[in-house]
Amino acid sequence: MSPATARTVEAPPATPPHSLPAWVYNHPEMTRLELERILKPSWQIACHVSQLPRAGDFVTYELAGDSVIVLRDANGAIRALRNTCRHRGTRLLEGSGHCTGRITCPYHGWTYRYDGSLLATPARDSFPDLDLRVHSLGTVPHETALGFVWVCLGAEPPPPPSVAWAPFMEELAPYRLDELVPIQPLFREEWEVDWKIAMDNYLESYHVPIGHPGLNRMFTPDYEDQRGAPGIGRGISWMRAAPSPHWSERVYQKHVSAVTAPHLPEGERRSWRFYSYLPNHGIDIFPEQMDFFQVLPRGPGKALIRSASFGLADDRREMRLVRWLGNRINMQVNNEDRELCERLQRGIADSAYRPGPLSTIETWMLEFHNLLRARIPEVRLPSAPVRFA
Repeated sequence: MSPATARTVEAPPATPPHSLPAWVYNHPEMTRLELERILKPSWQIACHVSQLPRAGDFVTYELAGDSVIVLRDANGAIRALRNTCRHRGTRLLEGSGHCTGRITCPYHGWTYRYDGSLLATPARDSFPDLDLRVHSLGTVPHETALGFVWVCLGAEPPPPPSVAWAPFMEELAPYRLDELVPIQPLFREEWEVDWKIAMDNYLESYHVPIGHPGLNRMFTPDYEDQRGAPGIGRGISWMRAAPSPHWSERVYQKHVSAVTAPHLPEGERRSWRFYSYLPNHGIDIFPEQMDFFQVLPRGPGKALIRSASFGLADDRREMRLVRWLGNRINMQVNNEDRELCERLQRGIADSAYRPGPLSTIETWMLEFHNLLRARIPEVRLPSAPVRFA
C-alpha cells in the first residue's frame, strides 16, 4: 500500500470546522501511520548548505529509524546517501563532521566513495564472486532550496521545495538565506505533547495575544498580515511604535532596526516573519537572524523539536547584543508554547472533552487537519477504530 493510499472510512455528517478528536493525539497506531503516510513522503530539512563548506563534510538526519548522510563531494556537489552499510547494516556516520576521502564502516571496514559506490572490503577473498558495483549505498532524493538541503525518504516525493516555495521567493530574496552561517548549535528538545499538538500551536496565532504577552507587547499579531500557498502559510508581525515596559524587549525594539544590515528594506528591519510548511516545519525570519524547526513524533503523546539558528556573518558587538536579546525573547516564547501545549495535552485527556469549533484565524491549522483526514481517514471518526487500514 502506498503512503497516500487508505481504505474508505464513512465520515460523520458535514459540520462547521472543529478541532480533531482527542484520541488522535495519543494513539500508537497514529504514530505509525503518520510516519508512513505523512512524514516520510514529505520533504525534510537535513541541514543548511553552510554546514557543508568542504569536500567530505557531512551531516546525518534521522527519521523513524531511517538515516541519511548529506555530504559534499570532491567536486563540490551535495549528495544524500543511505546511512547503512551494505554488509550488515551498521550505521556508517553519526551526527556531523568530516570524513577524509571516503566513508568507512566502523564495524568491518567496508569503504565507500563520496558518491556511495563501494570502494573496498577487507578480506576481499572471503567473499566469493563479490561484485562491488552492486553494493553501493542507496541514494535519497534531495534538493537545495532557501539555503537548506532537503531530503525525502518516501518512494514517490511530492513536488520539491523550490516549487512549493516559488510564490514566496521574491519576498524572501532580501534575507539572502543561502549566505547564512550557523550562529547557534543544533537544538533538540523533547516535549510531553503529541507532535501534532506542537504543530497545531505553530500553525495558529489566535493564542498569541493571551499566550505570549511579551510578543504581543512588541508586535502586532501575525494573523493580521497573512498570505498562503498550498502547504505553506505566512504571517508577518510588525513592531509596535510604543516601547515595551520590559527592558530586554524595549532594548531590542530600540536597536534592531539600526543594527540590522542595510541589505534589508526599511520595513523588514522592524518585522518578524513566520512561515509554516506542512507537515512539520516552521521557518522564522527576523531582521538579525532566522531559525528553522521540525516537529517530529517521539511516540504517541510525545514530540521532538529539532531546531537551529542562522545569520549573516557579522561579529559586530551591536549585532551580538541584538541577537542575544532576540534569542532571549524567542526562548521565552518557546517556553510559553511548551507549557500551553502540555496543558492542552492534559486537557484533552479529560473524559468531558469534545472538539470545539475553529476560528477563521486558525485556517492553516485546518489545512493541516484536512491533510491528516485525507491521508489517514480514521481521523474523521469521533473515537479510535478497533482496526486501522
